[in-house]
Amino acid sequence: MKQVQDQTGNFVSIPFPSQRVISLVPSLTELLFDLGLTDEVVGITKFCVHPEEWFRSKTRIGGTKQVNLPLIESLKPDLVIASKEENIKEQVEAVQQFCPVYCSDISNLQESYEVIEHLGFLTDRIDKANQLINNIQNIFKGLSVCSKPIRAAYLIWQEPYMTVGGDTFISHMMELAGFENVFVTEQRYPVLTIEELMKRDVEAVLFSSEPFPFKQKHLDAFKQTWLRQSSIGQLPVCKIVDGELFSWYGSRTLYATDYFIKLRESLFLSDELTA
Repeated sequence: MKQVQDQTGNFVSIPFPSQRVISLVPSLTELLFDLGLTDEVVGITKFCVHPEEWFRSKTRIGGTKQVNLPLIESLKPDLVIASKEENIKEQVEAVQQFCPVYCSDISNLQESYEVIEHLGFLTDRIDKANQLINNIQNIFKGLSVCSKPIRAAYLIWQEPYMTVGGDTFISHMMELAGFENVFVTEQRYPVLTIEELMKRDVEAVLFSSEPFPFKQKHLDAFKQTWLRQSSIGQLPVCKIVDGELFSWYGSRTLYATDYFIKLRESLFLSDELTA
């Protein structure tokens, strides 16, 4: 048996190494693949789209917000991986009645390293986990600090619009990418209106590709409303961004820095931003 304390404070004891794993967290599903697990992963959610071969072949146990408890139990897992933020507390507690659950709670890169280490330990892939952590750390060391961050809001939903506060992983990634989150003093996921956003002296509005799949038509509607309601406020730069690279912790962060550099350059070169 092996035991670790997860990020919610619970001690998780499992047969070692874990041989039947279910992941309820898309970003951590991808991490398990990159740690070298194969047949050990017996269930994933319908939102676990990476890797594609697992998305097409692994048993899907529902979504992150509505899991199929009888199906999970029937798969006889010895470890279920969950997220305090992404999964429903009552459903996680129900799973805990018949299986150990490791629950993550991540708001910055350091906490993501901890999860990588813990899952590497529980699945007997600690060497690969440590190498992955080193690779990510080295990549982010090469990301230069922006001398003049772009004041930005990051939208994750509409009707109503929702953004991210300072205690989120997305906000931490925004900072690393060269953005100043204008809602950094808020907590979690504030609901806002365009009128409220106008008061924040925002230079750029980032529309995430997930969880709400923002498209160009949504940006156009936002711009029209802004111009209609503001006779003097300058329209901020509006851009759709890759939500996975801002919100997926784990091995997906390996690809984040190159994307952040290109995104930052594209916004600094924008006529709207430099005018």
